[in-house]
Amino acid sequence: MSKSATSRLQGASKPAAMAWQLALPLWVGGLWTWQFVMLPAIGQFGLAPLLVQEIASHLVPLLVALTAVCVGLQSAVLLRCEGFASLWRDMRGQLLLTVALMAFSYWLAPKLLEDASYWLRFSYLVMAFSGLLLVLQPVPGRERQG
Repeated sequence: MSKSATSRLQGASKPAAMAWQLALPLWVGGLWTWQFVMLPAIGQFGLAPLLVQEIASHLVPLLVALTAVCVGLQSAVLLRCEGFASLWRDMRGQLLLTVALMAFSYWLAPKLLEDASYWLRFSYLVMAFSGLLLVLQPVPGRERQG
């Protein structure tokens, strides 16, 4: 008897894999939607550029906080399914650590740098592109097909 793709998950790791799959589009989609859909749409309403910048300065840190929470959840899932070494040796773990460091630096940079705008933009883009690479990785807990 062949098993379907959804039954390939081991019993205890199935909820963990579902949490991974729910968290990933939440933060990756949020970062990309804000940058390429919402921000241009707000600009098209004819609002003053300073007002658009003010809206972004309040919403982007919240989005980065959501990203940090989701990355924490995904790190816990990866640790549970693959073990501690996966944070260093696995591509998924390396990408999650990169995003966590960039989220941390997003809040630390304004305190350390006089003009942190370039670093804030850089860390946001690194988080977004790391998220895209993470979407291409297999879900932890699934059997490797080979």
